Amino acid sequence: MSHLKERSEKKCLNCGASLYDRYCHACGQENLEPQESVWHLLVHVFNDFTHFDGKFFSTLKYIIRRPGFLSTEYMLGRRNSYLNPVRMYLFTSAIFFLLFFTVKEAGSDFKPKRQYNGKTIEQVEKMNAAALDSFTRRITGEGPLTLEQFKRYADSISRNGGIHFASGKFNTREEYDSLVKAGKEEDGWFLRKLAYKEIEMKEKYNGDQDKLLAAFVSNLIHSFPKILFLSLPLFAFVLWMLYRRQKEFYYVSHAIFTIHFYIFDFIIMFAMLVVSKIMDWFNSNASVWINIILILLCFFYLYKAMRKFYRQGRGKTILKFLLATFSWLFIIAILFVIFIFFSILKM
Repeated sequence: MSHLKERSEKKCLNCGASLYDRYCHACGQENLEPQESVWHLLVHVFNDFTHFDGKFFSTLKYIIRRPGFLSTEYMLGRRNSYLNPVRMYLFTSAIFFLLFFTVKEAGSDFKPKRQYNGKTIEQVEKMNAAALDSFTRRITGEGPLTLEQFKRYADSISRNGGIHFASGKFNTREEYDSLVKAGKEEDGWFLRKLAYKEIEMKEKYNGDQDKLLAAFVSNLIHSFPKILFLSLPLFAFVLWMLYRRQKEFYYVSHAIFTIHFYIFDFIIMFAMLVVSKIMDWFNSNASVWINIILILLCFFYLYKAMRKFYRQGRGKTILKFLLATFSWLFIIAILFVIFIFFSILKM
């Protein structure tokens, strides 16, 4: 119930019906004074989104403490006492990704490690240049070659049966197209698209590998919510296949079960972010072991939820849990590879 003042006039502002109580019997709107403060507006929005009349915290408590319980309650039709699972999913995922991207943006000055076997990249590059100079002197009898000259020389070797080098030697699309038209490049359609993209990224980032890698990681991180969202109905389908002989479970039942499982996963991932941040403040590596324990807890939670919701014996549940887990990991891996490809195309 709102804390705003009730109107003295017994006529609904929304539909015009005559009122007999605080709420309209026709449309359900509360008969309140329309003027409200900014604070009341914010409270109203938050309450409307979460049904913050105890449902949010009671639902959260059952999700954490009783795996599979809310999915069972939903299937049995006992729903009004708990927050709608879709709304709960949207709320918890929004809170998690808000924190997730805030943390990632705070550390957005991502740079690869500047050392290799105790030496800086600059030192390694000088060593490589010296080795390249020595190598080219031996195989050509000529003076020092530039890296670009060496690439062209290596390319001529590769055309006579040697190793075929990647298209990174091309600086412009026109240069690459001219070689393709002349028949000097035999790349197929897919390799040609990759060559175009490589040239485009080289021009966009001026050959700066650090900036290119940072942009790629950023695109991939921002794909994380989509990967989880797309994996949800696919994982529900896996559960439907595993329990298709139990006719009382429809696909929607498996989808609700998956939503509750994903809500718990968001809670665990939220905890992992918090733990990692706290351990960083203390310069401790303990977060690695704590996060491993939390990840294992997710899988244990899935097993307990399956045992509770599908009501099968321990042996069958363990077998189907293993099949479901490997299928879920496979789905995540496939989606991850797909989004890696699209992250490259978006760059």
